[in-house]
Amino acid sequence: MPSFDIVSELDKHELQNAVDQANKEVTTRYDFKGTGSEFILSGTTVTLSTESDFQLNQMYDILVQKANRRGIDVKCMEVKDPNVQLKSAKQDIIMREGLDAALSKKIIKAIKDSKLKVQAANQGDSVRVTGKKRDDLQQVMQLLRGMEDLEMPLQFNNFRD
Repeated sequence: MPSFDIVSELDKHELQNAVDQANKEVTTRYDFKGTGSEFILSGTTVTLSTESDFQLNQMYDILVQKANRRGIDVKCMEVKDPNVQLKSAKQDIIMREGLDAALSKKIIKAIKDSKLKVQAANQGDSVRVTGKKRDDLQQVMQLLRGMEDLEMPLQFNNFRD
């Protein structure tokens, strides 16, 4: 029986490239000269550090722009509250990946409500969809691509015929 997995993955190599490009732009921009502004990537957390809250907002915009160009969806960014002190400001941005239980249930409910002849099962960080026909699986993919209220970007992989 044909099947595929619904996942939400983050390309860490592209994230590293986006952070490197953002660092390069911050070092060359005139309004950031002498501020010691930088992006620090540790695991899936990007830390923005600079001198003021206004510059943090500008750095966030730079990071979003570079991530979009690299194919990283902004939906997976979880922005934490900034830590602003006298002459330093830091902010963490956590890049989320994987499907949590609530989102998996939402996806499975949407698939079951569509009345397509497929089965969806939670597999931890992914949802496996199986069906008798390849066309039914493709209709599930179209259904999920059309859903606007999902808070994470979805990818479809491990397609087996």
